[in-house]
Amino acid sequence: MGSIGPWQVIIILAVLVLLFGTKKLPQIGKGMGEALRNFKKSVNDVDDATDITPIASKKSEDVSKTDVRSEEKKDA
Repeated sequence: MGSIGPWQVIIILAVLVLLFGTKKLPQIGKGMGEALRNFKKSVNDVDDATDITPIASKKSEDVSKTDVRSEEKKDA
């Protein structure tokens, strides 16, 4: 399979115009662009929010916090 030639592109565009009409194509393009932009943004947000702290140290931190809270309640 080779690359897509100019005739294939023309045929695909003609079919799209026949299916959706000339007024609907810009709206479809805009919607697809926004969807891709939102997808890229969410992927970058997930990468930024990834925490690299090991699970074992998180558990020990959580335990120490609960111990302090329980001691405060006992003192009160």
